[in-house]
Amino acid sequence: MHLPLIRRGPLRRVSSWRRHRLAGVAVVLVALSAVGGAYAAFAPDTATADSSQSDLVQEGRKLFLVGCSSCHGLNGEGVLAGETNRNYGPSLVGAGAAAVDFQVGTGRMPMSQPGPQALQKKVTYTPEEIEALAAYVASLGPGPAIPPDEYTDISGISQEQLTEGGEFFRTNCTACHNSVGAGGALPSGRFAPTLHGVTPRHMYEAMLTGPQQMPIFSDAVITPEDKRSIIAYVKAVEAQPDHGGFALGGFGPVSEGVVVFLVGMAALVAATIWITAHGARVTDKTAKASTDSEADR
Repeated sequence: MHLPLIRRGPLRRVSSWRRHRLAGVAVVLVALSAVGGAYAAFAPDTATADSSQSDLVQEGRKLFLVGCSSCHGLNGEGVLAGETNRNYGPSLVGAGAAAVDFQVGTGRMPMSQPGPQALQKKVTYTPEEIEALAAYVASLGPGPAIPPDEYTDISGISQEQLTEGGEFFRTNCTACHNSVGAGGALPSGRFAPTLHGVTPRHMYEAMLTGPQQMPIFSDAVITPEDKRSIIAYVKAVEAQPDHGGFALGGFGPVSEGVVVFLVGMAALVAATIWITAHGARVTDKTAKASTDSEADR
């Protein structure tokens, strides 16, 4: 007696909807809505991060237009000047965030005046502004990123890694920076700066980006771990005491030879003058004694 009632009730209506031609479409729409709602509920951080990065890039562009665009162009494309189209300010497309962090973070950029080489000076921008500038330049094209802290932390370096770092440094760096990282002169009024006092992060970025006349040592040429070993070696040499008393700038046999020559020649000249003067006095005394003797006769 109850079966006809069930078929005429809600179960019958549900069964008829299941056989409807739009039932499959309705199920798909419901499933998509559920998935979309779940994604929006559990993954809002990505949108926030993208918005934050976009704000950082916009802030960096504002700083760039004020302090950098006169040399590097309004869009970082570079500026050509003069009849010979000399590159007044190089293009920053593909320079990467690491190059900005090194150049601006060491005070080399913006340059105070044109010259053969950008000199290190007091940093103009705050760390937050440098981060924004780096984000903007990185948005212009793919380039080397700022190295993570694990590549520049040398606290846990082993003696074996330190030895390997010294070998890498002597092979690739001493020609310009000399054996203890004191720097040296280069042609055309340029020079290799001292590495003493340079932070591990800036040393890594210099190897990664090759500022000015320095060659680029990408991670494919010198691995991040080997770069870390080189930095550890330079810092170990910097902390080493001067057991001889005078380091003479750490320039090796050149400065030592100059000092020996000057000191030695000064000593020889002084000795020659003393001997000559002493001999002249002896000769005068002998001649005077001889004259007096002849006069007595």
